[in-house]
Amino acid sequence: MDIFADAEQPGQSITTAVPVPPPTTTVHADINPTLNDNWDDPEGYYNLRIGEVLYERYQTLSHLGKGVFSSVVKAKDLTTGDEVAIKMIRNNETMYKAGQKELALLRKLMDADPDNKKHVIRLLRHFEHRNHLCLVFESLSMNLRDVLKKYGKDVGISIKAVRVYAQQLFLSLSLLKRCSLLHADIKPDNILVTESKNVLKLCDLGSASDASDNEITPYLVSRFYRAPEIILGLPYDYALDVWSAGCTLYELFTGKILFPGRSNNQMLKYMMEVKGRFSNKMLRKSQFSNQHFDDTYTFMSVEQDKLSGKTVVKKLPLVKPSKDIKSRIMSAGSVSNGLTEEENRLLLAFVDFLEKCLVLTPDRRMTAKEALVHPFITGKI
Repeated sequence: MDIFADAEQPGQSITTAVPVPPPTTTVHADINPTLNDNWDDPEGYYNLRIGEVLYERYQTLSHLGKGVFSSVVKAKDLTTGDEVAIKMIRNNETMYKAGQKELALLRKLMDADPDNKKHVIRLLRHFEHRNHLCLVFESLSMNLRDVLKKYGKDVGISIKAVRVYAQQLFLSLSLLKRCSLLHADIKPDNILVTESKNVLKLCDLGSASDASDNEITPYLVSRFYRAPEIILGLPYDYALDVWSAGCTLYELFTGKILFPGRSNNQMLKYMMEVKGRFSNKMLRKSQFSNQHFDDTYTFMSVEQDKLSGKTVVKKLPLVKPSKDIKSRIMSAGSVSNGLTEEENRLLLAFVDFLEKCLVLTPDRRMTAKEALVHPFITGKI
């Protein structure tokens, strides 16, 4: 039985609560007080002692993870008794500036959503601790990558649960659009869910920027979720987040990554296998198309020779769609055994929804506003 199957039944959560192990309460021995400048490791991450109190308010409970810009810890707010997540920015001038930028963007989003209805993570406050900028967030249970591992490994979660998540994710994108912001790193890892799994929040705005500040770089966004306009070197806008959201929703339903390319070149090949070839017009306008296409716009596939192991370049004159989204989604849906007529209609609506999220040409891609009135979201099918 699919644990997410009853996602939309009134009064029910998407799944049961996940038991949380009791926090470690051991307090490490105090660091030598004469070494007051030795709070960080060589890379500038804070050497956290579980149990220590930050800002005379937050008692640290456990490590939650580490990224390029920061480490994240779970803590108890001794004032309110609530659990929070604290993002501790690395002690580094570049990272500090990035943290200040993220702080400003979070404030802008919260000012535009005072009633907390648009599914973006809430910043509670910020402070500085031993040269580290610390951002205090509401505490959520797990990210969608973990949800997939726990409940939908290789098979995904129910179409009804995906629909609930899709609506909430596109509400967050509608808020970003209203604030003229691009998230630029939407993926399952950057979407958190509550303990009951029925509410998600978009998080990690470390890569976010104002929509007008779109410097062209082929490595923006995590690779599997990177839109074609980024790889090809075209000007980009809100459509890049819609592409990433489509890839994420596909993965939630199927349990598999849609475009698992090991390089930008392979990403383009996988995209064309699903969506067909890029138009010559799009390639002509692209700054980086000559890295992947020849003068006649023939795709140059960079591959590894199976016998020699060496890298070879192969011309692929006509790349026709060979792995369409519909057959993949319907195949994944059949794994659920005995779908109802309503679920079958929902699946077909989901196929159309994804097709519109994943249009190769960004200005023809569905917008967040259009997504929220699509039959897959509204249920009018």
